[in-house]
Amino acid sequence: MINTIFAFTDSSPKYKQIYEHFKYLIEQGDIKADEPLPSIRQLADSLQVSRNTTLMAYEQLVAEGYIRGEGRKGYVVNEVEPLLFQEAHSTPTIKQTESVPPARIDFRADVVDQSHFPLKTWRRISNQVLTEKDSFRYGEPFGEWCLREQIAAYLLQSRGVRTDPDAIIIGSSTGQMLVYLGLVLKHDFSSIIVEDPGYDGAREAFQLNQFSLETLPVYETGADFSHLEQMTSRFIYVAPSHHSPYGVSMPIQQRHALIHWANKRQGYIIEDDYDSEFRYTQQPFPALASIDSTRVIYLGNFSKCFLPGIRLSYMVLPQPLLERYKNQFTHFESTTSLLSQFAMAKFMAEGEWNRHIKRMRLVYKRKMQHFVSVLRDHFKQSISIIGEQSGLYVLVKVHVERSEEWLVQQASIQGVKVYPTSPFFLKSKTDKPIIKLGFSNLSFDEIQLGVKLLKKAWL
Repeated sequence: MINTIFAFTDSSPKYKQIYEHFKYLIEQGDIKADEPLPSIRQLADSLQVSRNTTLMAYEQLVAEGYIRGEGRKGYVVNEVEPLLFQEAHSTPTIKQTESVPPARIDFRADVVDQSHFPLKTWRRISNQVLTEKDSFRYGEPFGEWCLREQIAAYLLQSRGVRTDPDAIIIGSSTGQMLVYLGLVLKHDFSSIIVEDPGYDGAREAFQLNQFSLETLPVYETGADFSHLEQMTSRFIYVAPSHHSPYGVSMPIQQRHALIHWANKRQGYIIEDDYDSEFRYTQQPFPALASIDSTRVIYLGNFSKCFLPGIRLSYMVLPQPLLERYKNQFTHFESTTSLLSQFAMAKFMAEGEWNRHIKRMRLVYKRKMQHFVSVLRDHFKQSISIIGEQSGLYVLVKVHVERSEEWLVQQASIQGVKVYPTSPFFLKSKTDKPIIKLGFSNLSFDEIQLGVKLLKKAWL
């Protein structure tokens, strides 16, 4: 006799509890294949529930293949392979770890200042977009024309890049765009030069397309071009306006040298201009693509400057690559929200984007100055600060005979989350551990507290 007696709980509907009970018995082999189940009426009477409740439970089991109905015979159990369920019902191994308090201060760099986000304006524009007819269709595969027009105008005004809106491709992230670009170029280029240290996400995107990597050394003072001519690649990825992670900028002489190298080799430069808006000592440098757009693939995004969750990036392609890219991906759906594209286009058209950038540059400049001042007050000569001229984070080289892992762990014990820089490095090494500290979404008081706790953790 099949055991149909069990205690109901209040946490879920009764039909679902009945379904789960029989499913478990079948998976465990407690009810064998071809064994009949109680009738709907018998089960309802036994459990003191309505017949509709037991019917819903049986119907769910039938739909998932656990049981079958055989006319007047009622419901019968199907054969189910028990091996499929061993892992699901095995007792998980619980790893014992040292108890670490939750982070009081998180120095992460991939966030933006929430208190200065233009919430009312963005909400108003987003609501307007939802009333427009075009918002209720699928998006264009390479991005909406209205946004591409606004980006083209912005790039000319802010970065000196002259481009037609048609040459702009809208995507959801830099990594995704690099993967797609790699698919287009992998038949012409088998290798690529990357900065070392450099953005690890870009390296992963290139390796996903089976590019072999050559490395361009970058130091705290800038990139080393001395061996560029000896490298075999005709393809290079750089972040010339704000290197990741050192934050250094490429001088005009190196920019011209890189353009000359690409023309000489008939190759291409990928210019990742991910947060050039936030330079605090001078105006943002002109983009490489403003010097020669025929050899430069320009990448930009709205994540660092506006809102990471909006998932809006863009790429400007030279004409020969543009045709190949569009031919390959013309039948693919856009990976970016249509509503976000319309909202951002309107946000830019109304002048709100330029106002936002101007406002946030001042906000972040003050935070950077405060952060650097507090670090120097607390640590004196115990650290070196790298990258204070631009961006939303600084690097601190800690002058102690300790590992990067130890520094991260000790900070965590004090309730502070900090970030290693080792993922950025391939062959290059540093003489002292370097920690990455973001400040964008922290208040002045949080910065002060975080640095105080770091001093307690490290010194």
